[in-house]
Amino acid sequence: MNIKSLLLGSAAALIAVSGARAADAVTVAEPEPAEYVKICDVYGAGYFYIPGTETCLRIGGYVRYDAGFGDVGSFDGRMATDHEDGDSQNTWKKNARFTLKTWTGQETELGTLKTYTETKFDFSNGGPTSTPKLSFAWIQLGGLRVGKDESAYDQFIGYAGNVIQDTIIPYGMKDTNVVQYYFDAGNGFSGVVSLEEGSDGSGISGTIDSYVPHVVGGVKYKGDWGAVTGVVAYDSNYEEVAGKVRLDVNVTKELTLFIMGGYGTDDNLTDDAGNVIDAHGRGFYKPWGGNWAVWGGGTYKFNEKTAFNLQASADDDKNYALAANVAYTIVPGFTITTEVDWDHFGHFGDGTSAVNWTKADKKNSVGGIVRFQRSF
Repeated sequence: MNIKSLLLGSAAALIAVSGARAADAVTVAEPEPAEYVKICDVYGAGYFYIPGTETCLRIGGYVRYDAGFGDVGSFDGRMATDHEDGDSQNTWKKNARFTLKTWTGQETELGTLKTYTETKFDFSNGGPTSTPKLSFAWIQLGGLRVGKDESAYDQFIGYAGNVIQDTIIPYGMKDTNVVQYYFDAGNGFSGVVSLEEGSDGSGISGTIDSYVPHVVGGVKYKGDWGAVTGVVAYDSNYEEVAGKVRLDVNVTKELTLFIMGGYGTDDNLTDDAGNVIDAHGRGFYKPWGGNWAVWGGGTYKFNEKTAFNLQASADDDKNYALAANVAYTIVPGFTITTEVDWDHFGHFGDGTSAVNWTKADKKNSVGGIVRFQRSF
């Protein structure tokens, strides 16, 4: 065998081996193109498309730390027992909170399909961490909303000012499951009808006791100058009616004012001798004392970072309250609010059975609270 024949034979062998290996080679699939998150600006800032869908999602919330001090009746202070001598004494009332919020939106042939959830986690006065509280979890298609919400009796008309302790004179109990319909005429007029389950809390027995729901209705007119709103509610448990009317006025670009009045019937609410579950004159839609109550106040913005908020309130049961704060935004998303509160319990020490809503241990209570909040 000569050299030339040897080389030809080796080349043929190599070709045969290479062909066999090529037949066994694994084909590598081409990588799929990456699907990046797309911004959704249909519903405002912060939304993005959930990959592979037409649904827009926004995630937000806040982290908050409150430090309160003063009298219990102001809602700012609390009492503790001295570990050595057993004396009762004032101490800090503190709470840390993490709140997680989600919003979704999607356009359909029946209108906008939306959801909103809000879950709160609290750590108060040394713990333990509270069970998570579901504040909101609703679905809305067009004007129809179902799920866990705040009562239209409170949400539609608005809260009693931009103060922290806005319920020293209470104006509603808020938490409820709802089936409701919102209507917006597009010319400033809007309305709502809401069937509600109610809830229990703060001594109020609001959860419905049959298949008959509570019923709430409201109308509003809103313009550049402000708004006029009215709501009325039927309490199916005690068969009572309550309502509120509110006026908001934009006095200037810096100053906004409001006044809100409430009135409710209470014949059945005050019938403790006849009721199996006593209401002591207060219900889910009339939580204030007596027949009437009033709240008023406003906000003045000194500049983009600083605002002064004030609220004064009173009810038919000789209870009065005042709250004032200054809210300062250090950087966007981080605000510190310092507030002073006063509560007057009209029936303190007079021997009557009037409800002590704030658990006041004196006729006049004063307290303060400092709130740090990072919103995102």
